[in-house]
Amino acid sequence: MIQIPIESMNLMMLNVGFAMHHADWNWQKVSSPFIRIFYVVEGEAMLHLPEEDVRLKPNHMYIIPAYTTHSYECHGLFKLYYLHTYEGFKNEMNLQETYELPTEVSAGNGVEQLFEYICSQQPDARLPEPDPESYDNSSQTSDYVERYQNMALWEKMELRGAMLMIMSHFIREAQPRIWTSDERMKRVLKHIHEHITDEVAIEDLANVACVTKTYFIRLFKQEFGISPVQYINRKKVERAQLLLFTTDKSVKEIAYMLGISDHSYFIRLFRKTAGITPQDYRRQLRV
Repeated sequence: MIQIPIESMNLMMLNVGFAMHHADWNWQKVSSPFIRIFYVVEGEAMLHLPEEDVRLKPNHMYIIPAYTTHSYECHGLFKLYYLHTYEGFKNEMNLQETYELPTEVSAGNGVEQLFEYICSQQPDARLPEPDPESYDNSSQTSDYVERYQNMALWEKMELRGAMLMIMSHFIREAQPRIWTSDERMKRVLKHIHEHITDEVAIEDLANVACVTKTYFIRLFKQEFGISPVQYINRKKVERAQLLLFTTDKSVKEIAYMLGISDHSYFIRLFRKTAGITPQDYRRQLRV
């Protein structure tokens, strides 16, 4: 099993706060390149995910992975704390790729007080608007990222500890993702993630697996259901989405950061994978 060393869990906070809704938490097809965590204080609502519908209830926490399209439905009073976080840029497999996280966990004692404390220490991290189209797609995102990066060391340590405590509730009940039992493919996945900002050649991956290129392509697709090129492209586009969301770097700069020197090719690749051009993706984020 691939495990993540705790010291490499580089959780970065975007937003945290308390919200009270009166049958107005009804948003459709929400998707963002960050993780959402909710702690429900009072009332009930529905969370519609691609593979399940979940009833949100008090004293429970819920997690929505990054890049997961989902919808909310609420018909009465609903009070909750929210935390938006993402894993800092690192060339390793992340939490979502390493663990099958439960959507819902019982919060237990102390969780509400933990959220209260984080909110009291980070009042500027509260969302200005309840509409995901306003805060997902806001130019303030880069301000949130910059604010976190400019925190004092002690403040980052305190906040990171609190976020790890919250995340530990989900990790406690998580199941490891068994991507493959083939040690060769485990080495290949590790190599891809460590070199996602480089040009990843299929020949190099075949060498890592100690097999021929033709056999490697067949073996990879047999193990993961997609070709190695598709997997690499998907991971590069996900990294690009996060960079478009959290930085002001140009599309051309982001392409170079991902080991793609052909700017036009990168735009075509992004559109083919994400269904939208990187320029339009960023434009949506900055509406």
